[in-house]
Amino acid sequence: MALNHSLVGVAGEPQERSWDSKDALLYAVGVGAGLGDPLAELEFTTENSEGIEQKVLPTYAVLIAQGRTSGSLGDFDRAMLVHAEQAVELHRPLPVAGTVRTTSTVTGIYDKGSGALVVTENVAVDAATGEPLATTRSSAFIRGEGGFGGERGSDAAWDRPDRAPDYLLTYQTRPEQALVYRLSGDRNPLHVDPKFAARGGFDRPILHGLCTYGVTGRALLHLLCDSDPARFGSMSGRFSRPVWPGEALTVSVWRPDGSDTALFQTTKDDGTVVIDRGRLRVRA
Repeated sequence: MALNHSLVGVAGEPQERSWDSKDALLYAVGVGAGLGDPLAELEFTTENSEGIEQKVLPTYAVLIAQGRTSGSLGDFDRAMLVHAEQAVELHRPLPVAGTVRTTSTVTGIYDKGSGALVVTENVAVDAATGEPLATTRSSAFIRGEGGFGGERGSDAAWDRPDRAPDYLLTYQTRPEQALVYRLSGDRNPLHVDPKFAARGGFDRPILHGLCTYGVTGRALLHLLCDSDPARFGSMSGRFSRPVWPGEALTVSVWRPDGSDTALFQTTKDDGTVVIDRGRLRVRA
């Protein structure tokens, strides 16, 4: 069965999602906050530390702003689907608890030859006030679903600067990282089930792409935003290689003087780029 191209441009029914302090704390621990130094990020990992107000990691918005498209994408092997790109724009800092109403729209299905690239935009507003909270854009690559004669799509310009990074920060992941991260909502067996991972061509379960994205977002928040979520404007990147739970991740950042935009890459110990074409916008 071919992919359902009639979904393109048709908004799905709005979906509501609520979260509370515990959910925000679990997400923070799921993307490694406090690992190695449990006192380093107490504003994101605790709600009752004296003199410290709980805050929410900005990348939690990619989980809050989830919705349903206007119909089924089609009948295909879910083991052939991988997360390809992710972007998030914060219109204001995430509250510790709240409810959003999210509308999801497939904005394009592109023919990449060996597979199809499905691009989706989600718009999340405060369910009580209608105030915009976050907009996310993601793309999924489905192997074996290309060759239908559609448009290939285009990429925004991105060139790695020809100089050493202005900032570097390395975070370790733990071997059981996927077991913790999945409790925030992504129960895809690709990340825990060896047999399902083998169907996708992996010799063992891989770390969630959005977990790697969250680890990277933490690094960028601390490096460029003074650990202040209000200064975290938007973040985008392309997933280029899988990460195995337990590997270390290094975020390299290039930011021209005076610019509100920085470029970044996330690599593993062997230099393999796992998030490429990264861009972060910092608010003053």
